[in-house]
Amino acid sequence: MQVISRTLKLHSTRTISSSFVSTRHHPSSVAVASSRTLSSGSSNNGGREWRRGQCAEDEDYQAGRRRSFSLFPTVTAATRDQDLKGRRAMYNFIADVVDVSAPAVVYIEIKDTRHYDFFSGQPITVSNGSGFIIEQDGLILTNAHVVISKPNAMVTVKLLDGRTFPGVVEDVDPNSDLATVRIKCNNLPVMKLGKSSDLRSGEWVVALGSPLSLNNTVTAGVVSSTQRASQELGLRGKDINYIQTDAAITFGNSGGPLVNLDGEAIGINSMKVTPGISFAIPIDHAREFLQKGADRRKAKGFSTEKIPVRRYMGITMLTLTPEILRELRQRSHNVPDNVRSGILVWKVILGSPAQVGGLYPGDIITSINGKPVKNSADVYELLSGKDRVLNITIFRGVEEMKVQVTPEDPE
Repeated sequence: MQVISRTLKLHSTRTISSSFVSTRHHPSSVAVASSRTLSSGSSNNGGREWRRGQCAEDEDYQAGRRRSFSLFPTVTAATRDQDLKGRRAMYNFIADVVDVSAPAVVYIEIKDTRHYDFFSGQPITVSNGSGFIIEQDGLILTNAHVVISKPNAMVTVKLLDGRTFPGVVEDVDPNSDLATVRIKCNNLPVMKLGKSSDLRSGEWVVALGSPLSLNNTVTAGVVSSTQRASQELGLRGKDINYIQTDAAITFGNSGGPLVNLDGEAIGINSMKVTPGISFAIPIDHAREFLQKGADRRKAKGFSTEKIPVRRYMGITMLTLTPEILRELRQRSHNVPDNVRSGILVWKVILGSPAQVGGLYPGDIITSINGKPVKNSADVYELLSGKDRVLNITIFRGVEEMKVQVTPEDPE
């Protein structure tokens, strides 16, 4: 650290000194020190007595004082600016993570090829989500519900630089809600994959995505739990310990990466139940899915996991287990006390039978055609059955209602 001193000698008995600490090489240091010393006692200059702080009548002294302390506004401004930059460099760790990770995040749009916009003549967009590039030749990891939410859908992928490519779904695992999409492009930025097994509760994480085509939407939070079992959540994944975080995961963030402070993906954003309760699929489980897909392609040249054939309703749902209900009520969510089980409608696809029938995100389904609904498997069973119309009992807030949905047949 370099100390710079400036001294003005006005008389043999009067000395003004000022000093400050240079922060040129130490931007995090902020030090401005000044000392002003006047000798007390008598002077032979005109018989005037000099006392500390009482020398306004000495013009030479005042001139020297002005010259000396005119330095300090500049010094103070410089050190404040350096201090600001130092704090930004020290504390803007989220921005550093985004700089490293964002180029590999993509926007995924699902278009219905059976319905076209009247004005543009283009297929209408029925859903959207996010994904991230894991191989330079265009392999993208995302959620299964992002790409198989609509039959006969056309998948479009938009990169950070604005380029758009048609996507082909390569592998799908509906049970764990994972899928891969391939685009024809090379030399793409790739997301680094970390280890979710190293993740700790309380660790900072960043959720990246492109909701509504808004590139690089960022939310940050901490890991609430690393061991939220799929059975505890009522999700259909097998033997998966989901990551729970308070980082907001929106509809458009689904399929995007949950990133640690090293810029590594440690999870795939899956869903938000309520503010402060969001879930991500651990990257370690996704690695197994990716390896199985690579092995199939190597053995057969190309293989796509068969998607279960059932009628289409157009919702993403979450089973309301006692644990989830308790957390929802603790956060003052408007859940009736008499609801002990059911399905939370998390997302409704635009133009789907569910939307036409009057379902909304946040509705709680308790029965269909008079049969109690306790988990998502009950809904899938009914969609695979022969009932043409589904009479659904729901709670919207504290009000019990009935809606009627006619699922579409698979083609």
